[in-house]
Amino acid sequence: MTGPLPDPFADQPDWAPRPPRPLSIVPATDRVELRGRRVLVGLPGLGWRGDLRADDRVVQGARTYVPVIPEHEWYRAEADQVEVFAPLMPVERVWVETLGDRPVPDGTRETGIRLVSLDGPAHRAPTPVFEADAVTGRRVVHVEGSVEHRDLRAVTETYSGAEGDICVRITPEVEWYRWAWRGQPPTTLEVPVHLLWIE
Repeated sequence: MTGPLPDPFADQPDWAPRPPRPLSIVPATDRVELRGRRVLVGLPGLGWRGDLRADDRVVQGARTYVPVIPEHEWYRAEADQVEVFAPLMPVERVWVETLGDRPVPDGTRETGIRLVSLDGPAHRAPTPVFEADAVTGRRVVHVEGSVEHRDLRAVTETYSGAEGDICVRITPEVEWYRWAWRGQPPTTLEVPVHLLWIE
């Protein structure tokens, strides 16, 4: 027998969960629901700002606007039932994060520099946590079987868990932000890294 043996775990091993669906960025001018959705704002050719949430469209005169709230303020408003200031952004300057379709696996992984168009915001495909250099504070997706748990944040870097797995502790985003505005430590869940992706 000559040559190397084939890798039985190449591509998508049976024991590894499938990655979550990637995010797709669509203009808010499309007929998509906005209330509570993650949005990005900006101008083509200039740049984009994220970590924002939207409220329902507002029409003033002949113009349509989107109330845009920093994500931590949106969570505070929802959790404590308080009103927060929401600047109105012209609808054509707002893009909405939606769930895209799961790509067909072709065995290739995107590496290195990726060029994008400046006509609209772009988003990378989910990255396995074990490939990330740092995860604390990042948005993560926890995949259990075929269920995707989103709106989570990593609260630790990778560490060796009690069972010997490499793990990260995660928390719901509302608790992540509550930790900032009240100083109340979040409840966390220890999750093996092979079940987590950076969104």
